[in-house]
Amino acid sequence: MSISIASSPSSAALLPKVGNWSGIVRSPTNVSLRLPRPFTGARASAGNPSSPVETELSNELDAVLSFSEIVPDTVVFDDFERFPPTAATVSSSLLLGICSLPDTKFKSAIETALADSESYGLQQSSDRMSCFFNKALVNVGADLANLVPGRVSTEVDARLAYDTKGIIRKVHELLKLYSQVNVSSQRLLFKIPSTWQGIEASRLLESEGIQTHLTFVYSFSQAAAAAQAGASVIQIFVGRIRDWARNNSGDAEIEAASRNGEDPGLALVKKTYNYIHKYGYKSKLMAAAVRNKQDLFSLLGIDYIIAPLKILQSLKESVTYPDEKYSYVRRLSPASAKMYNFTEEELVKWDQRSFASAMGPAAEELLAAGLEGYVNQTRRVEEHLEKIWPPPNV
Repeated sequence: MSISIASSPSSAALLPKVGNWSGIVRSPTNVSLRLPRPFTGARASAGNPSSPVETELSNELDAVLSFSEIVPDTVVFDDFERFPPTAATVSSSLLLGICSLPDTKFKSAIETALADSESYGLQQSSDRMSCFFNKALVNVGADLANLVPGRVSTEVDARLAYDTKGIIRKVHELLKLYSQVNVSSQRLLFKIPSTWQGIEASRLLESEGIQTHLTFVYSFSQAAAAAQAGASVIQIFVGRIRDWARNNSGDAEIEAASRNGEDPGLALVKKTYNYIHKYGYKSKLMAAAVRNKQDLFSLLGIDYIIAPLKILQSLKESVTYPDEKYSYVRRLSPASAKMYNFTEEELVKWDQRSFASAMGPAAEELLAAGLEGYVNQTRRVEEHLEKIWPPPNV
C-alpha cells in the first residue's frame, strides 16, 4: 500500500500503545521509526547512563534508537517497509491533503461524512460544516485505527484554544462519534494547544482518563504547567525557539539560556525533562523542529524526537562515529535530573496569573503563529466541504 498526502507542515502528535508507548504519525503523516533493532552499536551502561558502551556499530540511526524513539518528519504516508507506522494523527492538515487529491484511500471517509443525515439536517451552514468536519475527522481517524496498532491522535479545533469548556465539550463530542464507529477510547489521544485554557482542559480530561497531548510549548511556564496538569505528552519545538532567538530579543528565558552558553530550544527541553523526572510527573516529552544531527545527539534520552527525513537518512547511511563532542552519550536521564537545581520561581504551583506573566514574548508570538496556522487550515477544510456538499447520491 502506498499513500501520499501532501500539505503544509504541522506538529506531530505522540500516540501511545495500550500499556506501552508507541510511535508517531505526523499530520498529515509521521511514520514511526520503531523498527526491529538488531542493534550492535553504542548503548548507555546500566550503572552510568551517561557512559556509553561501545560495540560494533551498524549505523548511527541504530545507536540513536537505543536512547530515544525517533519520528520521521514527513508529509508522505508510504514506504511501509522502511518506516512501518505504529500510530497516527488525524488533523485539519491531513483532511486538507485528502481533499486536495483526486483519489486516496481516505476519500470515502470524507464522502461518508458529507452524507451524514444528522449533519444534513442542521439549518445553519456553519453548524452543518462543523458537523461534517467532526465526522470527517473521526471517519479518517477510524480508518487509521484499522491501519496502525497504536493510538490515533485527533486534533481539537484551535478556534477553541482559549475556551476550556469548549475544548472539553469538543473532545466529548469526538469521543461519542468514535464510539459510534467502534473505536475504543483506549485507542485515542487528543491534541490541544498549550494555552492556559488548553492546559486546564487537559487537566480535567486527564482526570476522566482521557489522554491528551499538549502542543505549541515554547516556554518553561507552559511545560511545567502541562506537567502539573498531568498531560500525557508535552511537545517542545526546539528549532522554532532558536529561530525566534536569532531574529528577536527581549525574552528573559531565552536570554538566560544564552548567557549560560546554551541553545534556548535545547535548554528548554533539558529543563523540562529534568523537571518531569525530578518531581515525578507522568508526562512524556517530545522534541520537534530538530534541525540537524547535533540537535539530535544533544537530546539523546528524551522520550521522542521528531526529525527530518534528510537527517534520518544521513544517520542510516553513516557507519562512522560523530566527532567527540557529539558522541553517543545519553544527555538526558532520570539520574541526572535529580541533580538539576530549580529556582523558587520555577517551582510555583502554576495558576493563570503566574502562567501569563512568565510566558515571555517568544512563547506568546510563537503560540499565536501556531494557532493561526491551525485555524486557517480548519477554515480551508470547511470551505472545501461546503463547495463539494452535497456529494453524489445524496
